Amino acid sequence: MCADTFGVGIRVAETELRVVVGVPSDIDAGWTDPEAFQSLVAEAVWDRLDRRQTLAAVDARYDTGETAALGSVTLEPDGTLVETDLRRIAENDERVENDG
Repeated sequence: MCADTFGVGIRVAETELRVVVGVPSDIDAGWTDPEAFQSLVAEAVWDRLDRRQTLAAVDARYDTGETAALGSVTLEPDGTLVETDLRRIAENDERVENDG
């Protein structure tokens, strides 16, 4: 089994904030259910970041159509969490601008 690293962010839509998961192009064949890894990634994020504080900060600092990058979560297809690299977003932090 091989671990895969998923990028994770919060996308600002017109009426809601959505957790978005970036899936690697060479994802392990052991992942048979896309909803399963998305749920595991979201669970890992909210186990490490304060959901209310994170969503409030994203809502205050990002505009509709933008995505706030939170970092990455590395999981094995059996659901084992290997590593996280997540950053806290605060309402008063400086924004990191991405060119891509």
